[in-house]
Amino acid sequence: MPQSTVRAIRNRLGVTPDAGAWCSIGKIPEPPADVHQAAGGGRLRPAFLRPLGMLGAVLVAPQMPIAMLFSLLASGEEALKRLLSTKEERERARAEDLDSERRDKAIVEQGLDKTFDSDWNKAAGQYLLHWYGRSSHHQRFILLTEGRIVLAAPPKRVSIRREDRMRVVAEIPAAEAIIEDPLLGCDSDRPRVRFVDGSWLTLIAEERRSDLHKYVMRHPQASGADGANA
Repeated sequence: MPQSTVRAIRNRLGVTPDAGAWCSIGKIPEPPADVHQAAGGGRLRPAFLRPLGMLGAVLVAPQMPIAMLFSLLASGEEALKRLLSTKEERERARAEDLDSERRDKAIVEQGLDKTFDSDWNKAAGQYLLHWYGRSSHHQRFILLTEGRIVLAAPPKRVSIRREDRMRVVAEIPAAEAIIEDPLLGCDSDRPRVRFVDGSWLTLIAEERRSDLHKYVMRHPQASGADGANA
């Protein structure tokens, strides 16, 4: 993580991170009505974009035909490059395609295409029931620090300056969960919070090979939450 980011987090949140990345989660499945009610009946979806974000979408809309034209031209250019590429380049492209296929297969095999393990009575399910109640923003900045997992976000959904507005919205003690990455052998963007009861919650990092992924590669046993059991 860049030192400028570390300093900003320290100044903003009072936390010195070992690793961190912006992450989102998949769609939260509809829980049983009694389970949802017992947890307070909180929101299960992020908030809609604020008016500023919607205005941006309106302003971009008239440019869509031009954007589509450039997209088509770019696609044609890419096809021509592939046609004229060297044998080595074609082999590299095929290898990348195979890596992508293996990654997609591994995501399904590991259950990382699911938001959580599907048991609402375990820790991950209970945690999801309060996810957007803590912040209606669609992302969380996941921090590993001092043997705990810290989740930060703006209180409400914003379209700009998310770092300037974020605050700590939740913490998971070291004794309760770890961050793991089942796709360490791939170009991964799917770290996972695994709780000590075996339940898990899939995170979708904003970028592949995020700082969380690199940290877990360096510390596969600790994973930012020393003392927790996988």
